[in-house]
Amino acid sequence: MPSIRNSVDRLAAWLAGRSYVTLRFTVHQRLAPIVEPLIERLLPFDDDGETYRCSISQWTLNERPVLHTHRGIISTLRVDGPLQNAGGTCLPLGGLIEAPHVTAHLDPIAARRLDSRLQDAIDEVIQNWIVEHGLYDQPRQRREIDRPGADREAKRIIAAWVSDTTADTSRAASREGADHV
Repeated sequence: MPSIRNSVDRLAAWLAGRSYVTLRFTVHQRLAPIVEPLIERLLPFDDDGETYRCSISQWTLNERPVLHTHRGIISTLRVDGPLQNAGGTCLPLGGLIEAPHVTAHLDPIAARRLDSRLQDAIDEVIQNWIVEHGLYDQPRQRREIDRPGADREAKRIIAAWVSDTTADTSRAASREGADHV
């Protein structure tokens, strides 16, 4: 009973004032190479670990495994799996729409249709972005990034953006103050 043993370990650690616990579980040998790196990415107490944990935090809230989650500003479509083979077509088991004043469960066919429409819309927006920014004219980049360098550059860009946004807000506020005088 690994879950009972894990609970006892957690309780013992809490009583002893330790901040780390030992979890024990058994996994099929074919899954171990897949599961181990996932768990290792979830465990660090840093920004990456927190991001990984947040990205899967809803897993325990849903009755079914989630295939896709399409999030807008105020609306969300969750498409539930596992996929089912329906005569050569794969269908989800259903879906859930959440929007202001609406919560709606979708049957497999409606979930697939709405999921397909959203995927088409996403592809269209991405293709338009590529054209607008001339990305077809640039050499194709490798998928991998130099994490330390790329993170440093991203944080520099974010800091500059915050600085510009703050300066714009200050200028707008001082203009409004001058207009009211």
